[in-house]
Amino acid sequence: EVQLQASGGGLVQAGGSLRLSCAASGFTFDDYAIAWFRQAPGKEREGVACITSGTRATFYGDSVKGRFATSIDNAKNTVDLEMNSLKPEDTAVYYCAASSSRWPPLTSNDYDSWGRGTQVTVSS
Repeated sequence: EVQLQASGGGLVQAGGSLRLSCAASGFTFDDYAIAWFRQAPGKEREGVACITSGTRATFYGDSVKGRFATSIDNAKNTVDLEMNSLKPEDTAVYYCAASSSRWPPLTSNDYDSWGRGTQVTVSS
């Protein structure tokens, strides 16, 4: 059984940083691409970041490039999202998702398993 859980959200002041973690249960990340999505009230779900299977390349949504970074913590079997220089418009529920595709795009339909989201709120 594939289970994912995002954690680490909270309230942070604009310009600050947060680190989110996506924990795996029932599998390891070796054979999956892991992505981060977010959704704010009244807005469409937005792709944030992805780390691919195999080569473990990373790519990001335009709105977070240069500010966010995703990586694998092998010791903890988690995929982390380091968020820096946070802006109020980053406020959203953040989700992690897994795909059996090697290099999926940042589109929701390409991901098979989803974790429960974690709330990130950035104050001005």
